[in-house]
Amino acid sequence: MRRLSAMIVKEMWALLRDPKSRIVLVVPPLLQLFIFSYATTLDVKNVDVAVLDRSGGVHAAEFMARVAGSPNFRDIRRLSSTDELEQAIDGQEVIAALVFDPDFDARVTRGEPATVGVVLDGRRSNAAQIVSGYLSAIAGGYGAKLLPRRVAEAATAGSVVTNWYNPSLDYIWFTLPSLVAIIVSVAGIAITSQSVARERELGTFDQLMVSPLRVHEILIGKMVPPFLVGMFNGSLYLVIAPLVFGVPFTGSYLLFFLALSVYLLALIGVGMLVSAASATQQQAFLGSFLATVPLILLSGYAAPIDNMPGWLQIATYADPARYFLILVQGLFLKAMPAAQVFEQLWPLVVIACATLTASAWLFRARME
Repeated sequence: MRRLSAMIVKEMWALLRDPKSRIVLVVPPLLQLFIFSYATTLDVKNVDVAVLDRSGGVHAAEFMARVAGSPNFRDIRRLSSTDELEQAIDGQEVIAALVFDPDFDARVTRGEPATVGVVLDGRRSNAAQIVSGYLSAIAGGYGAKLLPRRVAEAATAGSVVTNWYNPSLDYIWFTLPSLVAIIVSVAGIAITSQSVARERELGTFDQLMVSPLRVHEILIGKMVPPFLVGMFNGSLYLVIAPLVFGVPFTGSYLLFFLALSVYLLALIGVGMLVSAASATQQQAFLGSFLATVPLILLSGYAAPIDNMPGWLQIATYADPARYFLILVQGLFLKAMPAAQVFEQLWPLVVIACATLTASAWLFRARME
């Protein structure tokens, strides 16, 4: 224990003795949390749309007034021909264009079905689908005003939609718990990957080889600092989420820290593998980047895992972020019970054991 405690103190001093390093450990993750929470929005706001009004009637004007009054749209650009419409979409001046046929007002006045054409920029497919949903909702609201009886009958016969776990469909409620997992991953792997590589670059790795420390003592000593930093950042996010962003934490704090501990061990195992395989800190940095990008992309944060090819879905089972993402979202939003937590936790334990064992084997081989 004396050798182990001395190794832990030595690694903590190596991590904290530089004032700039102390700032880097906490400030960048906090900045990333604040910036990404607002930048990675799933809403589409302040977009420009165009209108090609061949009808020129009252109903078309009222429809466009409703579009202009929506907080999601910034500017309504009037067009006079299909060529202008094509240029506006092609030059990405607008994301959508509304087209009113010449008989639009006449059909609405007679009580006949009338349609509004929508041309969307398919290069921004996700945003275009959301804008299409906004325009459809406006069209439905205007149709409800024109035909209240039919709409009331349809609403009576229809279904009632209830959004569980995120009633207001606030995107921050989804993105912030996910960002906790992603930012902890980036910081955990980056800090750990520098440990052994720093020893080699500074020339102190040979001193470790001739010291009375055993391999597992050296590894544990190098694992403790990034583990403590990760636990500190995770605890900080747990406080900031409800106080600053209003995202509720409905689960068990004990289960959260248990899941975070196992997840950090899995990340530290990946970081130690990168560090043991690197000869310089620059190689370790590039290796941590190489490990972090697939870890994030295959976690299900950027795109659903079910949308990936079959062979890539199999590869996601080796990604620790896949399981922790489910855990942190479940604990934040739906008070995930212990049984479901342990169902997602045991694969994390397997990955942590595998990565730590592989890093210990590689480190031992490097020392020999």
